[in-house]
Amino acid sequence: MRILQIVPSISLIYGGPSQMVLGLAPALARAGVEVVVLTTDSNGDIDQKPMEVPLNRPVEQDGYQIIYFRCAPFRRYKFSLDLLKWLNRHACEFDLAHIHALFSPVSTAAATVCRISKLPYILRPLGTLDPADLQKKKQLKQLYAAILERPNLAGAAAIHFTSVQEAKISERFGVATQDLMIPIGVIPPQFPLQKGRSVVQSKYGIPEDVPLVLFMSRIDPKKGLNLLIPALEKLLETGLNFHFVLAGTNPQDPDYEQQIKAQIQASPMRSHTTLTGFVTGELKSALLQAADLFVLPSYYENFGIAVAEAMVAGTPVVISDQVHICQEVRDSESGWVSTMDVHSLTELLQTALQNPDERQRRGLRAREYALKNYSWNAIARQTIQAYHRYSR
Repeated sequence: MRILQIVPSISLIYGGPSQMVLGLAPALARAGVEVVVLTTDSNGDIDQKPMEVPLNRPVEQDGYQIIYFRCAPFRRYKFSLDLLKWLNRHACEFDLAHIHALFSPVSTAAATVCRISKLPYILRPLGTLDPADLQKKKQLKQLYAAILERPNLAGAAAIHFTSVQEAKISERFGVATQDLMIPIGVIPPQFPLQKGRSVVQSKYGIPEDVPLVLFMSRIDPKKGLNLLIPALEKLLETGLNFHFVLAGTNPQDPDYEQQIKAQIQASPMRSHTTLTGFVTGELKSALLQAADLFVLPSYYENFGIAVAEAMVAGTPVVISDQVHICQEVRDSESGWVSTMDVHSLTELLQTALQNPDERQRRGLRAREYALKNYSWNAIARQTIQAYHRYSR
């Protein structure tokens, strides 16, 4: 079976969508699927340099191939004419395409090429069909959907949602779709769990004897930092001691990122906070392991890959009820689920921070659940079954 994975960028600066493809592709390859990833060299949306990668030719990686194409001329919109030309020439050689994005010019055009070429394709919307997300640039998105994405949704073999809740609330623009529910996988830490704290202490000098609260995600208005920062300030007012690590960036909205940093610098949180910027690799794993609590109070989140990564590292989570794996967190007792208000979030954070034994118990439950349900090998098996069902 020959499968195309098409994604606007696989730079880790973009977070979950890139991580998903970089996790799924090698897992599919291990299971015997021939995988080719088509993507661009985009590495940020404003002043960042493109990825330093070979262009227009296959690059072998972990048992599969990646072909990078120049992203031009407007990198924010991640369009590549060369990618589309390649797809038009080679679509006949593949059994199915898995397209990871909507409302992105290159993925929109790729779906159109697949449809014209009679190549079945699965669309993964990445949360962009969430009514809350559709409110951003509402009129433009309605026009874009009516002209371009509605035919793509109608022509898709299936729409890949990563949670039941995401499928339940997603807009279809009047189109009846075949829905496919497969979660995102995560890779367990590659070094002993106890090593994380020592790595973090060595790097950032964080005190050993205070609980570490970790936010690791894109610094974006939808992530609920306007709830989290006031909640943490209220906890400091009560005399509760902790250290907050804010790990992340926002290549698409650096002004908001600077606003959040300035807010913390002007707050009592300043002396209790470490700002790491974007982290990856061993340092990312170390932070996830070192944390006593992972927090993500998002206004909407179609899955929450960072939550699953914290769980597999054995860290209990505090998330909002708009993170769509909240029911799984509740059922598995992997953490605490808050409503979307400062009072509820403050109370749950206080409960978690004041009960280390309960944090440990929920952390163990989180790791057990994530290893069973979010392993890439298990997800690859589900995905291959779907590919057989929908391929030509």
